[in-house]
Amino acid sequence: MPSSVLFTVASLIWGSTFWAITLQLGHAAPSVSVAYRFFLAAAVLFAICLARRERLLLPWRTQSWMALQGFLTFGISYVCTYEAELHVVSGLVAVMFALMVFWTPMWSRVFFGTPISRRTLVCGVVATAGVALLFWRSIVDAWQDLQTGGGGEFIAGVVLALAATLASSAGSIVVNKVKEQSANLPLTMAWSMLWGAAMVALWSLLNGEAFVLPTAPSYWMGLVYLSVFGSVVAFFAYFTLISRIGPSKAVYIGVITPVLSVLLSIQLEGYRPGPIEFIGMVLCLASVAWALRAPAVKPVQSANLNNALETP
Repeated sequence: MPSSVLFTVASLIWGSTFWAITLQLGHAAPSVSVAYRFFLAAAVLFAICLARRERLLLPWRTQSWMALQGFLTFGISYVCTYEAELHVVSGLVAVMFALMVFWTPMWSRVFFGTPISRRTLVCGVVATAGVALLFWRSIVDAWQDLQTGGGGEFIAGVVLALAATLASSAGSIVVNKVKEQSANLPLTMAWSMLWGAAMVALWSLLNGEAFVLPTAPSYWMGLVYLSVFGSVVAFFAYFTLISRIGPSKAVYIGVITPVLSVLLSIQLEGYRPGPIEFIGMVLCLASVAWALRAPAVKPVQSANLNNALETP
């Protein structure tokens, strides 16, 4: 499947998932919903592997990397995202994920020694500026709320969203290391999601969260959509894209996502963007197109990561 199709599929799906998450809030603890989501997604992936008659067990060295990926990508990132949406509107949380444009090259620099090109930095600045314009009115309202003494929840939401983007970016760097251990993407995704769901479930139990079964149909519709499309399909496209064009370019899905979230709000929530918002969309899309046309930077051999991890 062409990389452009993978990019489009992941962007379209994730553009709607921030709103879909709101269907689950209030019916169960956020961490419980995250655990349900990735337990279901892992079950779907394991079923696919069994249907293909593949061996499910993998060596412990591979499992250790998948556990790390699960902890970062499907654990910390999503718990923080769900919690953030309790305090900040989903559109602003989506905006925060545009910062992955900066975090992913930063993690690549730290762990792999990959240089950060000037073009990447410029594209990141322009894209983030576009997203800021896209949600300018929401940002102004949030600032006014902060000025009138209602900033506690907003600050908590922003901090949680930032933590989610940092964890997600770090997890995207681990993807290449997992691929070195096993090229079976559905199987490694299944194990990573299972590790992440198990860690989140343990965290929920330690916090005394109740594993309730909500009765609202909207909750279960959201769960199925988020598990099958938002997790299995979108992450398969995203991880495949990372292996082809690298995490520093694949991460631009996180810049397209807020734009699509706005378009969805226009159709479903009566949102009417003004000239500033449209300028933001143009800047955002133009920066992504420019970044994707940039020549790929040759990564440093992954052995450097092992050396970095072994250095006291």
